[in-house]
Amino acid sequence: MAADPQVIPPKEPFYLDGPKDRSFELHFAWRVFRQFLKGFRELHFIGPGITVFGSARFAEDHPYYKLAREMGKHIAQAGFTTITGGGPGIMEAANRGAFENGGYSVGCNIQLPFEQKPNPYAHKSVTFEHFFVRKVLLVKYSYAFIIMPGGVGTMDEFFETLTLVQTKSIIQFPIVLVGKAYYQPMLDYMKFMVEQKTIGEHDMDLVCITDSPEEAMEHISKYIKANYISKPRKLLWWLFEKK
Repeated sequence: MAADPQVIPPKEPFYLDGPKDRSFELHFAWRVFRQFLKGFRELHFIGPGITVFGSARFAEDHPYYKLAREMGKHIAQAGFTTITGGGPGIMEAANRGAFENGGYSVGCNIQLPFEQKPNPYAHKSVTFEHFFVRKVLLVKYSYAFIIMPGGVGTMDEFFETLTLVQTKSIIQFPIVLVGKAYYQPMLDYMKFMVEQKTIGEHDMDLVCITDSPEEAMEHISKYIKANYISKPRKLLWWLFEKK
């Protein structure tokens, strides 16, 4: 029987034997630790950042690509670092908008067997093996999230961040959904979730829904100025640190 071309093969074969042996688990934990350490060192001096999420599949001539490029420009003009997943589509557009307008642009790339390659508009690019490592670092070094139209990965990032806000794991963390028409069906369903009392009626209070980069940055700046103070980082020569 021919293999289904729609199924993506795993990076390596696994057997249905339950937990792996101790040496395997220790090696996995060590690889994860090294990725975190690498991320901490590489991103420590990027300054206050805003992360932009969105689909990797929009081409340069797509309206959402152009909107994300404009968003990167506004983030740069506001004095923040633009952080993305480092790939093509929306990520490239946001990095590009910052890169072309004097802002600092960072990409946190992910190793994938298809689709994802680092875009050329990041001043600093860091590649990770695991999604969960990348997501932790994107939250850790961000003061706000801008969620542009995207697929399953973008929805995962939006709902995980909203869960962190809901559970007060991160406080006063503004989230902006850009693309009213795109996100309206999801918002309608979230209203249904409120009616069913599976989420609180105030869980969406920190979420701004807009089509305007200006409105997005005004919403973000309001929360950042009210709740944060900028603190410069010092290089420690004995740790061989560099910007």
